[in-house]
Amino acid sequence: MRLSVLDQVPVTDHTPTPAGALASSLRLAQEVETLGYHRIWFAEHHHSASFASPAPEMMAALALERTATIRVGTGGILLPLYQATKVVEVMGLLGMVHGDRVDTGVGRAALDDPAYAEKIHALVGSLGTEYPAVPGEPDGRVWVLGAGGSAAPLAGDLGAGYAHGHFFVPRGGEKATAAYREASTAKDHRPHTVLAVRAATAEDPARAQQLADAMLLWRARKDLGYDGPVPSVDATAAHPWTDAERTRAKARSAAIITGTPDVVVQRLNELAVSHGADEIMVNTLTSDPHDRLTSYRLLAERITGE
Repeated sequence: MRLSVLDQVPVTDHTPTPAGALASSLRLAQEVETLGYHRIWFAEHHHSASFASPAPEMMAALALERTATIRVGTGGILLPLYQATKVVEVMGLLGMVHGDRVDTGVGRAALDDPAYAEKIHALVGSLGTEYPAVPGEPDGRVWVLGAGGSAAPLAGDLGAGYAHGHFFVPRGGEKATAAYREASTAKDHRPHTVLAVRAATAEDPARAQQLADAMLLWRARKDLGYDGPVPSVDATAAHPWTDAERTRAKARSAAIITGTPDVVVQRLNELAVSHGADEIMVNTLTSDPHDRLTSYRLLAERITGE
C-alpha cells in the first residue's frame, strides 16, 4: 500500500498565523519525503480561519522547490472557479521545471459548474500529452476528488484518477470507488484510486485520543458556525464542552482513525482493501507540528519501512 499526505495547511494554536502555518506545511513536505511518502497534495480553501492555502498550485510550486523525489500536487484546485486553459498552463509550467512528479487534483466542493466534465476532459487531454503513461499514475497525472457523488464515475469515464474523501463521508465510499472502477473499465482506462483518510496516531493510546479529541472539537465547532484554529491538546482538555459540541463530535468521530500505530495501520489496510484503493492519503490535523510529524513518522515506519 502506498502512503501519501493531504495537507490542508492548518492554522492552529501552535501556528496561529497564516505565515506560520505555511512555513510548517513546507517543512512537512520535506520531512515526509525523507519518510518515504509517495506524494503530498495541498488543498484549496478561501476566507478560512482554519486553513491557510487559498492557492494550492502555489503551495505545490513552493514544495517542489524544496523537495527532490516526492510527488507534489493540488488536492484540489476548485475547478469551477477557473478556466481549464489556465489550470493547464500553470500545472504544465510546473511540469516543465520539475518533470513528472507534478499532480493536478481538481474538485468542485459545493460549487456548480455546467462545464465541469468538459474542463476535466481538457485537463486530461492537454496534460496527457506531456507525460508518458506509467504504472500507478493516471493520464496527464489528473485526479478528480469526490466524496461519493457523481465525481467517481465521471473520473472513470474521462480517464482521470479518483481520490475519495473518506474523511468527508466515512460511510458508503465502497460504492463510489466501485462505480469509478466500473466506469474506467468500460472505457478501457486503467483505474487509479486514492483514499483520503483523516488519522492521528501516537505510541501512547491516551495521547492518540487527545489528538483525536482536539480534531473533533475543532470539527464540531466548525459545524456549529465557529471557524477557528485547530486547538491544542491542553486547550481541548480545558474546554467546557457544550452538549451541542459533544453531539457533533460524536457524529464526526467515525471520520477519524486513531489509536496506536499498529491499530491505525490495520484499519487503514482494511479501508484500502474494502475500497479497492491503491493508496492511502493521510490527513492529520494537530495543533503542534511535532505531533503531526510524529504521527506521520509512526505510520511510515509501519507501512513504508522508513
